[in-house]
Amino acid sequence: MCNRFGVNYVTEVRTNETGTLLGYGVCVDSLHQESQARFNPNDWANDVIIIDECDQVFWHLLNSGTEVQKRRVSVLKNLKQLVQNVLGSSQGKIYLSSADVSDTDVPAQDTEAAIALTFSEAFHGTQKRLQIDGETITVRIPPGVKSGSRIRVKGKGQMSPFSQQRADLYLTIELLPHPFFKFEGDNLACELPVSPEEAVLGAQIDVPTPDGKVTMTIPSGVDSGQALRLRGKGWRDPKGNRTALIVRLKIVTPKDLSPQERECYEKLRQVSSFNSRQGLTEVRL
Repeated sequence: MCNRFGVNYVTEVRTNETGTLLGYGVCVDSLHQESQARFNPNDWANDVIIIDECDQVFWHLLNSGTEVQKRRVSVLKNLKQLVQNVLGSSQGKIYLSSADVSDTDVPAQDTEAAIALTFSEAFHGTQKRLQIDGETITVRIPPGVKSGSRIRVKGKGQMSPFSQQRADLYLTIELLPHPFFKFEGDNLACELPVSPEEAVLGAQIDVPTPDGKVTMTIPSGVDSGQALRLRGKGWRDPKGNRTALIVRLKIVTPKDLSPQERECYEKLRQVSSFNSRQGLTEVRL
């Protein structure tokens, strides 16, 4: 068993370089503090425990008249605590086998990792070279992934010590912030500055989209914060379909006016009958 898994038997721990680093093999008799293993169940949590010939192990533990008889209660308590610690941890596993161990197949464990992408890489798709547990792999990211998307890479997870088959690698996508675009549900959204005269009179304005600028009509009389929708100009899904781009208008005022501009605004103030605060005249507590 120890040779198959590449770990030391407890009697070899002191003489081999790896020691207990990779775990070790031990008889059930030694599951107590006074044994050569100095076994403490609280040293084990996110680990893989394999009990070979489990039926014989439990019979021996409960019925044998050997050394285990003297410490049976202590060994049973430690075994119970070991099971609780391992199965109560996030990655711990316990496997029971019987008969020829060569017929036992312990499935390999999938590997989880995160990968950060720019909006451009996620929208268009890309290839990334990653270092996973010391191995360099190339991963193809399909177009249209978003934060939280998971990419399955077959055969790049952990290896089963029995079958020598590898599990899968799962990559969770994280999108880096973009200075202009953001997500609103499945749609993309952006904030578009418009001038006061464009908001009042309406205008034709170029709007950036993920694949280039498009001209959008701003109707007259829009308000700051009002949202317009460009269908089919948002994010793409893995099938190539496009969501909408939500364009939120933000009316911005000029800070440095020329004399002519100031004169025009002064004239507008004199002749305008528009009261932007008319609805507030009756507001009180």
